[in-house]
Amino acid sequence: MEFLWFLIIGAVAGFLAGKIMKGGGFGLLGNLIVGIIGAVLGGWLFGVLGISVSEGLIGSLITAVVGAVVLLFIVGFFKKNKAA
Repeated sequence: MEFLWFLIIGAVAGFLAGKIMKGGGFGLLGNLIVGIIGAVLGGWLFGVLGISVSEGLIGSLITAVVGAVVLLFIVGFFKKNKAA
């Protein structure tokens, strides 16, 4: 059951990050991948910065969305520089 919540949070986080960063989602699989990688990145970033988010569903979602937004920002930055 925990794995199912992990996938749901990843998909929602990827969708929200897509809306925040470029105005659209990436499809179910794309949202899931962005959200899962974002969750790992967000957890690492929050740990390095000493930021503590509440535990549970909301805390996990916040962490994953922040990480996914950072991930999309970094990808967009390198994509923009490569095109120039």
